[in-house]
Amino acid sequence: MARASGQIALPLDWSAGGSNDGPLIVGTSNADAVRYLRHVSTWPVRTAVLVGPRGSGRSLIGRLFARDTGGRVIDGHDSVSEEDLFHAWNAAQASGKPLLIIADAPPATWDIALPDLASRLAAVPVLAIGEPDDCLARDLIEALFAQRGIAIAPEAASYIVPRMERSYAMIHRIVAALDAASLEQGRRVGIRLIRETLLSQGLIDPDLLERQDSDICR
Repeated sequence: MARASGQIALPLDWSAGGSNDGPLIVGTSNADAVRYLRHVSTWPVRTAVLVGPRGSGRSLIGRLFARDTGGRVIDGHDSVSEEDLFHAWNAAQASGKPLLIIADAPPATWDIALPDLASRLAAVPVLAIGEPDDCLARDLIEALFAQRGIAIAPEAASYIVPRMERSYAMIHRIVAALDAASLEQGRRVGIRLIRETLLSQGLIDPDLLERQDSDICR
């Protein structure tokens, strides 16, 4: 897949995390977070928090971060006890190996009972992944279909993007719906199948059908 103009080339190879992972697509929505995670030596403390919508690739980013830095990743701050989180923070500072905590929201919104943990997390940088822009949404749709081994019409993703709710959750729902429809009907994922399937399942707004295809990334 060709690199879109909205994507940002960064050092180090985070193109894939392993045999079960797809490519990490870096765009304006996640570039700042990825750039920060690639420069651990500049961190003011040896811990960072990564927040973003589910389905945004945050767990993949965490696996790539652990692979390349040897650091620890806690995927979900509530997946461990406060005591374990506190000890993990201290261990990162003592050992120099970085700690990345992945969460739905920043630490300021967490219900933390341990005062010492709360004070430490107050000093931790929070990295945010935003909802996808046009280019990242289009490339993610294409990458998810490629992961599933499904051929789509060249114009399919560019047709979907301007007509959909702009969120990672919706991208995953749309790809899953079109995958199922394509398999069930034995049809290629083209414009007609997209219109029929997404309209019937309420995944696109009928008022947006006449919008022009997205060509901002071409």
